Parts: sequence; structure tokens; C-alpha cells
Amino acid sequence: MSSLKQNLATASGQQRQLLQSQILDAQGELDLEKTRKDAIHTMVAFVAGAGGGTGGLKGQIDALAASLPAIAAAGSPGGNQANAKDQSSTSTEATASEPTGIWGLGEEVFGISRKLNTINGAITQAQTLAKASRDLLAPLANRLRALTRQADELDKQAPDNNAATLAQQRQQVDALTGEFKQLAAIAIPLSKQGILLGLYEKSLENWHSEVRGDLKGLLGRLLTRLVVLAVFIGIVLVFAEIGKRAIYRYVHEPHRRYQFLLLRKIALAFAIIIIVALGFASHLESAVTYAGLLTAGIAVALQNVIVAVVGYFFLIGRYGIRVGDRVQIGGVTGEVVDIGLVRIQVMELGGSAANTPTGRVVAFSNSVVFQPTAGIFRQIPGTDFVWHEVSLTLAPDSDFKAVRERLLRAVEGVLADYREELERQNRAMRRNLLTVPEGALKPSAHLRLTPSGLEALIRFAVDLSHAGEIDERITRELLKAVDQEPKLKLAGSAPAISLRTAAGAG
Repeated sequence: MSSLKQNLATASGQQRQLLQSQILDAQGELDLEKTRKDAIHTMVAFVAGAGGGTGGLKGQIDALAASLPAIAAAGSPGGNQANAKDQSSTSTEATASEPTGIWGLGEEVFGISRKLNTINGAITQAQTLAKASRDLLAPLANRLRALTRQADELDKQAPDNNAATLAQQRQQVDALTGEFKQLAAIAIPLSKQGILLGLYEKSLENWHSEVRGDLKGLLGRLLTRLVVLAVFIGIVLVFAEIGKRAIYRYVHEPHRRYQFLLLRKIALAFAIIIIVALGFASHLESAVTYAGLLTAGIAVALQNVIVAVVGYFFLIGRYGIRVGDRVQIGGVTGEVVDIGLVRIQVMELGGSAANTPTGRVVAFSNSVVFQPTAGIFRQIPGTDFVWHEVSLTLAPDSDFKAVRERLLRAVEGVLADYREELERQNRAMRRNLLTVPEGALKPSAHLRLTPSGLEALIRFAVDLSHAGEIDERITRELLKAVDQEPKLKLAGSAPAISLRTAAGAG
């Protein structure tokens, strides 16, 4: 170009016109090369700026985050110490905030799974956009390559001294330059977009790999926690099974065995609940707080049930109630048919001898043992008797001693057939109690004066299984004793014999 301009200064005529045409043609080629060079430099500079730095997008973010504490501490003399303290406190808080319980780990696993799905969606979108950008860029790139080949072919042509030919070449170069500029203005942004999408996709893939590694670590910790929980529960179940076998081996009395088995079930359930609660809790402090609040709420909401459960252990203790025992609770006399953890069920008995089922089952809460106004009466262990009383009113001038002896003789004659069973129950009562005298179940007679005459009161023990039969026989024998010679003088015209169960019996 410079030599052409120097020759132009000394040329004249047609030679000058030819040089001017050559200069214009060379200037057009230079413009085309400059346009191509600018496009290439623009893409190179963009690629260098976009791909600079290590670690991609996440590496730049981490580097920026790491530089913030150093900038904050640079203005103070003790900046290094403060920075170290901040970093140590941050690491401590991060360690403390990491979930350790199954519940917290499960939440983290689900959270990271959602994050992975979000990242996968972003990667898919980036790939879709990158493909669309490549599809748009492909025809433009092909056309730019074609223009480049045409420009190279024009450069390879030998110099021509014909002005018309030079003018035609100049027009071709100008056309190539204009079209190249138009296509480059469209292709360069599309190329930049493709590069950014590629970098974004790579950063997302790196992020996906790191999050996937975190998920694997959390799954490993969660699995370990579940295995440890299962091992502890298994150990508790093994000890429970050992305890069950020991109970069946060393405890032979059915009721006592039932009590121990029930205690074993309660202890097993409590231990499993504690283990599961500690396993699911993320922090021991939160577990203790939660357990305290839960216990307080349960104690308030289920206080009646808790009192009933505590009453159960009083009922099954020594001298406690057994299934089949005759009891009296709150004015209801009956036979125990079931002792539950929170209530006791009694088959009500009635009739003259209080030995006939009424067809009803009465349920009482076990908390009745703590009620001061309601008492529980039951038979002494090993006994099944009740005291009955029979009264007879005689004339006031009757012989006290003769009346007493005759009536006692009649009652003892009837009870002689049941003496063996009553003596057995007397021995059982003396064995269980310390203050029972010998012969405590013998009948007794008491005489007292009343406005209507001499009242003879005879008190005797009867076996509950034969109570009705004994009462009937004693009534007949007393009538015979009254009619024996010498006859006893009655207060009225006819004998009035009253038979009742002694107070507190049943």
C-alpha cells in the first residue's frame, strides 16, 4: 500500500488512474482482513475472559467468599486474630448445625434430592438453549467460512493492470466485507452465548457432582444411624426374650408370672420408645426438652389413666386381688373376672346369700384404691367364708344358760358336717395373719334384754359355696330346738327367726 502511494505521487495520466484503482482495491482487501481480524480478536478476548480463573463459576464464588473475611479484618491491628476466631466460630457453628438424628438426616437427604432435581433441570435447560444456539449459528458459520474462502481466492489472484477488472474486484471485496460484517454482528453474540452456556453447563455439572457426593455421604450416615438404631433395638429385644424365658423358668405361680410378664412388656415398650426418640432426635438437648414437654403434656392429659396404672400395681401386690376372688367395692359385691392395667371388672353377686350372679359385670377404675371414701374388701387369702347372724326373741323370764346352750348345740350340730373345711380356712388365715387366734371360726351366742323380750343372737361362719344350704339347715334345727321339751318360751305367739349376713361380710 505504501509503495503504491509513493508511485502515485510521481505517476500521471492512465498510469495514475491505474494506481488509484489498485490502491482502492488494496484498501478494500485490508478492510476485509481487518474485519476478520477484529471478529477473531473479539472471540479470543471473550473466551479468555469467560474461561479465566480456576474452578469455573463455583470456584470464583468460593474465592470471592474466602476473600470477604480478609477484607473485613484488614483495617484492624488484631485482624488476623479476629479472622481466626471468626473462622473457628464459623466452623464450630457449622459442625453444631449438622444434623445427627435420623429425622434431621432424612430432611437433609430430601432437601439435597430436591436440589439435585433442580440442578438437573437447569442442566437440561442449558443443553436445550445451547442446542438452539448451535442450530442458529450453524448456517451463519457456514456462510462466514464460504466468505473467507472467497476472500482467500481473491487474495491469491495475480495483480491486474486493467482498471475495469480492478473495479470489479473492488466491488466484490466491498460486498464480501459488508456481508461479513453483517453476519459477524449476528454470529459473534450467538458464539458468545454458546460459550457462556457451555461454561454454565460445566459449572452445573461440577455442582451436581459435589451435591451428589454430599448426598452419598448423608445416605451413608443415615444408613449407619438406622443400623445402630436397629442394633440397639435388637439388643433390647434379646434381653426381653431372655427375661421372658427366665420368668417362665423360675416363676411358676400363674398370677405372679402374669405380673412379671406385664412389667416386662411395659419396660420393653419404654426402652424402645426412648431408643427411637434418641435415634430420631438431631440433638440431645432438643430431645430432652421435647421429652420433658411431652411428658408434662401426657401427665396432664392422662392423669386419671396414670393413676389407674399406678393403682394396678397396688392391686396385684401382696394381699392383692386375684381373678376369682370375692370382693366388695363401693357397695357392690361380686367375683373378680378380670384385672386390667387401668380397670378391674367384677361379676356382681346377689340373692339372699349373696352368692348368685345377677347377670351384670361392673367395671371399676384401678384408681379406686386411692379414693378415701371407697374401700375394697376381699377375702383373706386361702379363705372363702362369711359370717352370718341369726336372732330369736324369747320371753324375758327364760333361762339364759339353757337358751344359750340349746341354741349353740343346734348350730354346732349343723356346722359339724363342714368343720373340716372351716378348720382348713382357719389354718390358712392364721398362716397369712399374725393376730388370728385358734378357733376363730367357732360359732358364738350372745343374749341381751330388749323391750320386747330376751334376744338371742347367734353368729357363725359359713362356707360360701354352701351358704344357702347351711342357713336352711340351721333355721330348721333352731325351730326344733325351740320345740324341744322343755319348750322355750317365745316373746310372741309364733317363733320369729331373723337370718342376715353379718356387717362387713361378703
